[in-house]
Amino acid sequence: MKTRRAAASGLTALAMTGLALSACGSDDDATAGDDGPSVLASFYPLAFVAERVAGDHASVDNLTQPGGEPHDLELSARQVGAVTDADLVVYLGGFQPSVDEAVEQNAEDRGLDTAELVTLLDEHESDHEHGDDHAEDEHTDEAHSDDEHSDEEHGDDHADDHAEEGHEGHDHGDLDGDPHIWLDPANLEPIAETVADRLADLDPDNADAYHANADDLIADLHDLDEEFATGLGQCERQVFVVAHEAFGYLADKYNLEQVGISGIDPEAEPSPERLAQVHDVVKAEGVSTIFYERLVSPAVAETLAGDLGVEAAVLDPIEGLTDETADQDYFDLMRANLEALRTANGCS
Repeated sequence: MKTRRAAASGLTALAMTGLALSACGSDDDATAGDDGPSVLASFYPLAFVAERVAGDHASVDNLTQPGGEPHDLELSARQVGAVTDADLVVYLGGFQPSVDEAVEQNAEDRGLDTAELVTLLDEHESDHEHGDDHAEDEHTDEAHSDDEHSDEEHGDDHADDHAEEGHEGHDHGDLDGDPHIWLDPANLEPIAETVADRLADLDPDNADAYHANADDLIADLHDLDEEFATGLGQCERQVFVVAHEAFGYLADKYNLEQVGISGIDPEAEPSPERLAQVHDVVKAEGVSTIFYERLVSPAVAETLAGDLGVEAAVLDPIEGLTDETADQDYFDLMRANLEALRTANGCS
């Protein structure tokens, strides 16, 4: 996204301003705490993990405000100062370029890049792999010539290839894979363990508490994983249709098939060919629901659902909280997703 990249490239100047601001201090600063380590997370799922591990012994703040799209985060001078001041910065390298640059310039020795802790799912695996297989059964060879539609059929979601279809939006910076790692609960386990290790190094007196908190979180994640495996184990269908292909990790983990109206980019405009493919999948598979998310306009999903005579409902990628979900947490939202999928896919 051109405006975001321009903002990111200007962070050097912002960093210098942020340093001056952070030296003065303020009750509004994003970092916290005189009594323990201060942790700064770049967006909600990482903040959630950090909060659970920190408990009462460290303070945690989130760079992405509730209701904000984490993909679009552009750091203010004050936020750059907060990165400079934090004892630990937990982020997903390549997902938010402005955070990457701020960490590199001001907190490289205090950054924790969670992308290095998990195995990333290739975008080609999570994009249009299932939808195109179904669609090819319904469309003629002429409608799907290799040269004309190869990017749609194989999930090539790179900005260079899809600029004409609006794919120059949330290109996820330099991240080499699907960024939505938190939608597989198991991926949060090594993050919790590493945050506990880093906090224990910063605050040895409370090391046992950090590790115990991480163990408790991991136990809860195991329980959640079992709920998903059981709840999605016997269903009438495995296919689910979403506005934005954010659910590759969830689909891969629980043997589901994700079909997206748009690809990884939640604001990409789908082509007429892609809409036709999704239409055929819905009809062929008996799909009952088209899912949309809270942080992006539901207009395309709702329109398509209306045209096809199926339901439209929320499936939350949990990239951030909103006013509607402010009193919920990661586990609440994941369990709501489980129930939505069970209802849509006729699970027993």
